[in-house]
Amino acid sequence: MDSPSPVRFARYVALGDSSTEGIDDPDGVGGYRGWSQRLAERIHANQGSLHYANLAVRGLTTAQVRARQLAAALALRPDLATVFCGTNDVTALRFDAARVAADIEHMQRALAAGGATVLSFTLPDLTPLMPLARFIAPRIAALNRALIAASRQTGSVVVDFAAYPVATDYRLWSEDRIHANSAGHARIAEALAQALHLPGSNDSWRQPLTPSDQRTALQRYAAEARWVGRHLVPWLGQGMLGRSSADGRAPKRPELAPLHVPPIEVQPTRRR
Repeated sequence: MDSPSPVRFARYVALGDSSTEGIDDPDGVGGYRGWSQRLAERIHANQGSLHYANLAVRGLTTAQVRARQLAAALALRPDLATVFCGTNDVTALRFDAARVAADIEHMQRALAAGGATVLSFTLPDLTPLMPLARFIAPRIAALNRALIAASRQTGSVVVDFAAYPVATDYRLWSEDRIHANSAGHARIAEALAQALHLPGSNDSWRQPLTPSDQRTALQRYAAEARWVGRHLVPWLGQGMLGRSSADGRAPKRPELAPLHVPPIEVQPTRRR
């Protein structure tokens, strides 16, 4: 059976939190590239032009994404929109699955009604990356069920990353274990490209990485100690002080603008 003909897009708007913003995928000039920009670059390369906006701000919950970004996104009249959020909901002290589901469905429905193809994807269970994540695994499962159900109701396209073991290969994740690294962002972009039937896309993104030497117990212990000191403790302290990484931040690309920057490949770096 022939593949569906690719659809041309003129205006792509990305909504979300830190993942959509692009953390931890450095762009080589002091900012972040991320799967959203990688997808935009891929579309631009295929069709020769694309206007792209990224409204994402790190630290936002799904309700905050809806409140702060939806109206601005609709005003830009996108014909392609990505909506990815929920990580900050499942890691919060309280989690309301029904509220998150309602917010996701509302955003998808509003964007689709405005003429956009809407794309979302699931969040994998993070337990293989950090044992403490087993406490939020039921929340992640509930989030994914809500996203899939909402997508069916609204006709949105959803990529189920959680269904593939490679999604939690530690080599695709940043040291903080919450954000994808450059290789991980590249895989997400490739999965979304396939979902859009872009020329040259395929299912290689879901294939396992080449087996590598297993880390020793000492190496795993050292990695855990670094993670606790560099990421867990500061995150807990920020929460106790009532602070958010979204405080004082604005979207990195709030207006639709032509995408002129050619695709580049940069190596992932560790944040200090």
